[in-house]
Order: sequence, then structure tokens, then C-alpha cells
Amino acid sequence: MEISALYSPYVVDKKGALRFKDHPGQRRILQSDKRFLLMLAGTQSGKTVTGPWWLLDEMKKCGPGDYMVACPTYPLMQKKVLPEFLGLFKRRLGYGDYHIADRIFEISKGGQEAVWGRSYNDSTQVFFGHAQDPDSLESATAKAVWMDEPGQRKFKLGSWEAIQRRLSIYEGRALMTTTPYTLGWLKTQIHDRAKDPNADIELVQFASTMNPNFPRSEYERAERELPRWKFNMMYKGVFERPAGMIYDCFGADSKVKRFDIPDDWPRFVGIDFGGVNTAAVSIARSPETGELFLYRTYHKGGMTSKEHAEKMRAGEPGRMTAYGGAKSEGQWRQEFRAGRLFIHEPPVSDVEVGINRVYALLKAGRLKVFDDLAEIIDEFESYSRELDDMGEPIEKIEDKETYHLLDALRYICSHLNKSMGVARARSLS
Repeated sequence: MEISALYSPYVVDKKGALRFKDHPGQRRILQSDKRFLLMLAGTQSGKTVTGPWWLLDEMKKCGPGDYMVACPTYPLMQKKVLPEFLGLFKRRLGYGDYHIADRIFEISKGGQEAVWGRSYNDSTQVFFGHAQDPDSLESATAKAVWMDEPGQRKFKLGSWEAIQRRLSIYEGRALMTTTPYTLGWLKTQIHDRAKDPNADIELVQFASTMNPNFPRSEYERAERELPRWKFNMMYKGVFERPAGMIYDCFGADSKVKRFDIPDDWPRFVGIDFGGVNTAAVSIARSPETGELFLYRTYHKGGMTSKEHAEKMRAGEPGRMTAYGGAKSEGQWRQEFRAGRLFIHEPPVSDVEVGINRVYALLKAGRLKVFDDLAEIIDEFESYSRELDDMGEPIEKIEDKETYHLLDALRYICSHLNKSMGVARARSLS
């Protein structure tokens, strides 16, 4: 049984009103007036139970309209998020009903009167979406959003961007309740930016033991038995570089501020083909130092090869050397010629060899990434191997099929690493 199931976070006061029995970490979130709130905490520390209460507070402040709850996967929504939400809104407060087919909770007339003191002709709904179904995150103009476990790998940067679009009309607020899992967009876009006092972000970080009902003995057992990185993430709510990270050499030194690239610098593009996900990365090479600068990414679908090629070439000062696709994807390379983008077959088809060539360029400091390219930085920070039962990495790459930009980078770096190695060998002969 989960620890959170052993107690209720709610109490009834002397006047018969339902109150939230918060601990200091939860209280900081509930009292914050910043727009984006990140509750980054250990397992069973009281993260998820805070979400419904915070959303109810937002409804009271923002009035009738549409609201949203989002999580990484549908199973997580069914097993964790939805029961917690309905436990407050339906079972305890009786504010409305949940429509399973549409995944919408509708506030009843009686619920409206309880929340706002009167009923309205327009309905108030809470939409439930998850990152595995992007359309579910594009379905409402929301006044506030609660996101549970956005730190999980399946909650991509694109899902967060879709949620921000839903909030834009009302400049709505967002609460994120999560344990840290990977060093992805949540760290770079939210956690790290919260350090800026001018950022409209509240970071509240605490360990599992902030929950007064969490057994200290369980916390100490985990500290003794788990790898340090895993204990820090799972029980202390602290970001660490987890085991299995493929590009573990990618860090602050790998990123540079954007600058204007001279028109005469050689340009290269790597392409990963796909009907839904066509991706590309553009790299410029300094003629003086030989450094490579990844300055542009492209990730779109639903267009012809000619249209993709034209968009990739748009704004480029001259010819680009392009490599992309597997050996079997010659037809794709042929079709891109209609858009005057001539793509070579990569010299290396083996995934691991390609990864090694990207790694070598990063490790040597020869490949730099412009620091405003959030999508590929997110891929770098979350690209990892699956772990076995002992927490050790295995060869298989986790969710490999979702890392389109890194596949494109692997194709072009297979060429660049080889060509630069040949050039260096010639200079030494």
C-alpha cells in the first residue's frame, strides 16, 4: 500500500469546512503568487495530493471556464492523477461528474454555487490530457493547468510548449508536481531558470521526509541500499546525472550563446527522415579553429520532401553538405532532390558507431550547441540506456524512436568526425 493512502491530507474544521492539512513544502506552493510553480520533491512526499487543492484555489480566483490536468501517460492518469482529483472534487465536495469517454470533469450548477456563490450558463470543465496523446493537450483554452510528473521522459518539451499555448490567452498559471527523473527540459527550462530572481518561477524542493507520515526508517533504508544518484533523485528531490546517460559529457561547456555565423563558413546538415517526424540539424564549421557550431534544428511533419527541403534551405547563404537516413532510405534521399537538397548516404550506418562519433566531438570540445536550441538540448539531457533490475545500464536505448534530432546529428557527425580526422592526419604527415 502506498504511504499516501495511509492518511488523509484533508481535515474538517470546527465550522464543518474542509481544509487542506499542508506541510511547509506544500504551503509554500499554495501561497506563491508566481505564474509557474515547480514542486520538485521525493517520492510519497505529498506532491500529487497538492494538485487538486491548488487547482481548486485557482478556480476560485479565476472564475468559470476551462482548466486542465496533464500527465505523461494514460495509465498514470488512470491510476494516480484521476483518483486523487476525483477524491476531492467528486467524493468529498460533490462538485460535479467525470465523463469517461471525453475525459472531462464538468462542474455542476450546485458545484458552481459552492465555488463562486452562483451558477453560470456557461459550463466549467476540467480537461484531462497526457503526453502520449498530443491532441489532448491542444483541446482547451485553459485558465490554469496542473501537471503531475512532468519530469518523466515521456513528458516531452513539445507537450510543455502545447500547454503554454493553452494558457496564453488568460496568462494562466501552471503547477508542476514531480520527482526528478532525467536532466531534460524540466531542469533547463524551469529548474535552472528559477534561480533568476526576475523569473516568474517558484521552485519548492524537499525530501520525502517533509511528509510527516513518511517513515524515517524507510528513508534511511533507501539511503543505505540505493545508488547515490538514485537516492538523491527519488527521495531527496535533487537532480543528478542518472546511470545510463549516453552523452554524459554534454554539459554547460557544450553550449554557447548564439552569434551571427559568417556567410563564408561551411554549412552541414544531418537529416532523419519520417512521414510524421522529419528532423534536421544544421552545423557551421569555423575555418580558423575547426570548431563545429550546431546553430539550427528542424522538426516537422505532414509535408512533402520538397517542402521539407525548401524549409531547411531557407535563410542559408549558400550550399549545404547534407547527410541523412539509413542505407535502406535511398528513396527519401532521391525525393529531397526535388527541393534542391542533395543528401548523401552517411558513411556509418551502425547506431553505436555513430553515437561514438558524436560523443568524441563533444568530449574533445569540438562540437558546440547554441544554448537557445531547447529541443535538442532536452534530447541530449535525457538520451539514455535502459537499466536492468540492479540499476545498471544495458545496451538498449530507452525510447530510441523519439530522439529524431539526435539521429539526424548522428548522421552528419559520422561524416564530420571522419572528414576532420582525415584532415588532421594529413596535417600531421
